Amino acid sequence: MTYDVLGAGALNYAPCRYGNSRILFRGPQRRLDLPYVAFIGGTKTYGKFVETPFPALIESELGITCVNFGVANAGVDVFLNDPMLLEAASGAEVTVLQIVGAQNLSNRFYSVHPRRNDRFVNASPLLTSIYPEVDFSEFHFTRHMLTNLFQVSADRFSAVRGELQSAWLARMQLLLRRVQGKVLLLWFSDHEPPEDEQVQVDPSDCGDPMFITRKMVEDLTRNATQLIDVTTSQAAQEAGTDGMVFSELEALAARHVMGPKAHTEACAEIGRVLRDLIA
Repeated sequence: MTYDVLGAGALNYAPCRYGNSRILFRGPQRRLDLPYVAFIGGTKTYGKFVETPFPALIESELGITCVNFGVANAGVDVFLNDPMLLEAASGAEVTVLQIVGAQNLSNRFYSVHPRRNDRFVNASPLLTSIYPEVDFSEFHFTRHMLTNLFQVSADRFSAVRGELQSAWLARMQLLLRRVQGKVLLLWFSDHEPPEDEQVQVDPSDCGDPMFITRKMVEDLTRNATQLIDVTTSQAAQEAGTDGMVFSELEALAARHVMGPKAHTEACAEIGRVLRDLIA
């Protein structure tokens, strides 16, 4: 574990922009006029607190440009709402699309920020009618809001969960249709895709990606080139924050993301598939 002085940012992510996108991606910036593999995803693809995330490891191993389009705390919406990103993914030799959770997207019950998808914006009249006792002005983040709704009423929360799952699947299918070419779906988690009855309903206990079941993954895989399952080893999970780079203020957040060993395992699995596709 490495840390900087209190409050200082410990890792330079070399943020950069591509084209007219309003999103700051992780750098260093890569050229898009040469063959490349595009990596689209959330915090794990971005490689928060990890000096060399799996897209960079794969670039070194395969010798092909790998462009990291990961966005911290991203939901599906941030990708669908960025024309540059869709164009760049369609121009790639292969696109690796990380399966992100269902909580950070706009739906019939609530809306999220178009680029910072973990930010709760407002509740719809439908949601306020289901939870009339809840003051939604108190919430700024989706997980906090969802956890509160579950605590107020687990029975009523089942409708929210069902809506998120339906919206997520439809949105992901739309994303796959809009990306031309080969798309590899990436399951990158500390557990295998669970059966529906195994999914933790309580958002505070739900694993990442939140509310995603095996059936949802199987339904999505039918529209993709292949699914890559990177369920991390026990050793990677027990490594904790070993080898991660963060400030003292970031220590708590660092404990909840994938570390370097997990990224090495992802590199091995993804690299094995990519070798066959871009040979």
